[in-house]
Amino acid sequence: MSRDGRDTTLRFFVDETSMGLGKAMALLWRDVVHPGHRRLPQVPTGTLDPDWMPEIAKMGLIVIGRDKRIRSKPAELAAYHALGLQAFWISGKKDLSNWDNLARLVRHWDAIEDVIADRGAGPWAYAVNDAEITEIRLRDA
Repeated sequence: MSRDGRDTTLRFFVDETSMGLGKAMALLWRDVVHPGHRRLPQVPTGTLDPDWMPEIAKMGLIVIGRDKRIRSKPAELAAYHALGLQAFWISGKKDLSNWDNLARLVRHWDAIEDVIADRGAGPWAYAVNDAEITEIRLRDA
């Protein structure tokens, strides 16, 4: 715990758009939480994006999720910029199973860790595609 009461052992927040993935990751890794997780009481299941975003930014967590329209949501884009959020969005033309999402993340995990080390503070976002991870240019809201 930090002096401000933040749980410094947490690193990742998996958005409710990928709840099954979040639950699986939280079982496998101790530094992952999702809405409704016992270590994240301030973000219950059903919390809207504009409400969880400040909490997750305050905690310094990196977002993992799937949101096909993230670049076209003015309130969320404004929050990304204002709060300095960092995110990896699972992308592709079709929704994947929880297993396939997990496999994709694991396959790219070294590259994900490299991005985290190289980029530092946000705002930034990357798409995790089948073959690679690529930066998503988040336009100003």
